[in-house]
Amino acid sequence: MADAPHILYIDDDEGLRRLTRRVLERRGYRVELAESGAQGVAMAAETAFDLVAVDHYMPGQDGLATLAQLRALPSPPPVIYVTGSEEGRIAVAALKAGAVDYVVKTVGEDFFDLLASAIQQALVAVRLRVEKEQAEAQLRASNDRLQALLGEVNHRVANSLQLVSAFVHMQARALADDNARAALEDTQRRIAAIAQVHKRLYTTDDVETVDMEEYLGALIAELEQTWSTPLSRRTLQLVAEPLKLATDKAVAVGIIVNELVSNACKYAYDSTTPGEVRVLLSRETPDSFRLRVEDDGRGMPSDGVSIGTGLGSKIVRAMADTLRTAIEFDTGSPGTRVSLVAGL
Repeated sequence: MADAPHILYIDDDEGLRRLTRRVLERRGYRVELAESGAQGVAMAAETAFDLVAVDHYMPGQDGLATLAQLRALPSPPPVIYVTGSEEGRIAVAALKAGAVDYVVKTVGEDFFDLLASAIQQALVAVRLRVEKEQAEAQLRASNDRLQALLGEVNHRVANSLQLVSAFVHMQARALADDNARAALEDTQRRIAAIAQVHKRLYTTDDVETVDMEEYLGALIAELEQTWSTPLSRRTLQLVAEPLKLATDKAVAVGIIVNELVSNACKYAYDSTTPGEVRVLLSRETPDSFRLRVEDDGRGMPSDGVSIGTGLGSKIVRAMADTLRTAIEFDTGSPGTRVSLVAGL
């Protein structure tokens, strides 16, 4: 009987109390009795009962007052309310006050069968609720651990990428060949664009998506610092709507912006001419976004041959493929207008 459900039955009718205990104990329950609401509340405050059944009519303190006091306990037990056969209004009031069920008191064995059935159903419901709460708590704890682990992974990836970027920078400074040094510097900027994504992932609570306005703002600030010099000033402007993208898409967009902006800074204007490059990110439809990079420079070469090695163009096309889209060129305006539309 030690593991049997522990029941408290509160009723001022001594004969019914004892009979109820006898019937319920035959059905496998441990039963304690209270002759008044006040006594029952005091017992429930001292002992963690699995369930309490309380009668409505009791002198001094009725069942509803007793139910309210039971519900106010630090760990309130589930309560089954016992009413008379013509007291539906009281039963509804008890349910609204927090009772898990009610039983109509009748003459004969039917009452005990109904009470035992209500107790069993209530205990099953409580057990299922507790198991559900435990499972949800375990799921939240597991999710918190995974979030923390993913944040740590992003932290380590960002640190590793910064270390690789530093190595590339050191190697570039050691080279005498201008073309080789420029190629390594381009590589360094590509690595930095990816590192920026992971930096934002581990410094925010969201480790699955990237705030593109914040990310592109930091990326463009770095590019402007790189490409703008006193002799060749480059002004970079970002107009971005609030938008979040998954990590892989953010990386692809960042690399595309890095390549297109770097290309515009290098080739759109003469080396001694100041120029502006604009990056625009907007929501195209509820399920897609538009990225646009534009300048007011010399425009695309008339012969269609890329300036430079052409590696940047290949990288842009490859990143566009990962976004399942294609690059669009607008040749109807001065300068160069490059855009794409991709799904969120």
